[in-house]
Amino acid sequence: MTSTKLSHYRTLNLLSILLFIGLWQGLALYLSDNSLPTPASVTEVFWQETLSGQLPYHLGVTLLRLVSSFAVAMLLGCAIGIVLGRNQKLDAFFDNWLVIFLNIPALVTIILCYVWFGLIESAAILAVVINKLPNVVVTIREGTRALDKDLLEMARCYHFGKRKTLVHVIWPQLHPFVMGATRSGLALIWKIILVVELLGRSNGMGYQLHLFFQMFDVAGILAYTVAFVAVIQVIEILILKPLDRKAGRWRR
Repeated sequence: MTSTKLSHYRTLNLLSILLFIGLWQGLALYLSDNSLPTPASVTEVFWQETLSGQLPYHLGVTLLRLVSSFAVAMLLGCAIGIVLGRNQKLDAFFDNWLVIFLNIPALVTIILCYVWFGLIESAAILAVVINKLPNVVVTIREGTRALDKDLLEMARCYHFGKRKTLVHVIWPQLHPFVMGATRSGLALIWKIILVVELLGRSNGMGYQLHLFFQMFDVAGILAYTVAFVAVIQVIEILILKPLDRKAGRWRR
């Protein structure tokens, strides 16, 4: 992407954000009700919660749960997805399992984990992993099925070992599927974590949002929501997009 196009892209992004804030401000002024505070009110609450240390603490707890559950789900999901995509018999055997777990509501899984294992941290992490794992497995399995068989045959002809084949032949082709699972995973996991925290934890963003809900504090709800969305955007811009560009540098 040239510097001119990049500058144009950033300008459009900025204009889009300004338009969103303008519409929010206009609607809040039109309603003149506590159910929709103005951006300035939300910013004030955000700043107060940050200075008190409450927002950084609860945000950090939630992010720790997100990173833990996300790492486990991605590692297991990628490994299982590659195995199922490469082995038709195992894929046929476990296909119904995937369909079942994909269709179990997240709330049911969370409740069962708390009932079976108690209101403990490991039960919360397990509930999130179980909800995310099938999505990763299916995405990576489909990517493995779409691997170029000619390239795999070439790797065998040149006597590539399993590790070399994985790194230089399989991984570059799977990368778009892994990034897709990563982005959808972040969007899904943090929503599930909020429900997990709301139902059975005494800290975290979900716990705080539940308190704000009980007090009908919409400004507090929006302030915490903006904080978490901002963190996810930073992860996308500083980590995911650079990784995407680096892994795809071999493409035209």
